[in-house]
Amino acid sequence: MTPDYAIWGSCFLAEAVLILVLIRNRVFRTFPAFFLFVCWSFLSDVGLFFLQSASTATYFKLYEIQLVIDASMIFAVLVELAWAVLRPIRSSMPKNAWIGIAVLVAFIGLILWPLAGLTLPTSKLAPAGLVFFRLQQTFAILRVVVFIAMAALSQLLSIGWRNRELQVATGLGLYSMVSLTVGILHTYQVSGTQQYHLLDQAVTASYLVALGYWVFSFATKEAERRAFTPQMQTFLLAVAGSARAARMTLADTPSKDRRDPGER
Repeated sequence: MTPDYAIWGSCFLAEAVLILVLIRNRVFRTFPAFFLFVCWSFLSDVGLFFLQSASTATYFKLYEIQLVIDASMIFAVLVELAWAVLRPIRSSMPKNAWIGIAVLVAFIGLILWPLAGLTLPTSKLAPAGLVFFRLQQTFAILRVVVFIAMAALSQLLSIGWRNRELQVATGLGLYSMVSLTVGILHTYQVSGTQQYHLLDQAVTASYLVALGYWVFSFATKEAERRAFTPQMQTFLLAVAGSARAARMTLADTPSKDRRDPGER
């Protein structure tokens, strides 16, 4: 058995075990987006593995479709994480506050899009290939940013390493750091070399480590979620109230002063 097959097989097994652990602990109720992401990762990874014998054009077309679906699911997971962090005060927030969180995450992604362009490979790729590579790197940077922010603000957000929110973010963040680093190193390498392939193996191995971390984390009992400090609760509610007031002001604005949704 080659190292590639050993790593891939271990990842498939770890994903299957993680799905079983998530089902046993009914994690799909509290983190449905993350649960669907893990299930999709397992199915797509296994599917692409068995489709390696297909034509190159067919394989890469399917791979591009997978990247788009992955990006959509990662976006949903990040929004879900941010919404879960606010669990202690969600009852006091507007019902559709999660929409504002989704807009904020999307806005941060747009800011990171130019930064991801700095990691584009030097090898010649088709324009579509460059777009998909940039999309992949943008979400890798976004996952790292979310992880660093949650880890740095863990005390203020009243979360710890035994809370599911930070556990999910940690696995995504550590894997993304390796993926992003390898992507940058690839820009100075020629594809097809042994060193290039070893770095790709390092990315897969880091994903295996993240899966193992998630299996261990979700197999253990979660720590009880602490309440926000009064200062933090007041601040977050004030931010939510400002957003609600701004939305109501926009809704009360006469239609003639607003741009028609169909205009470009």
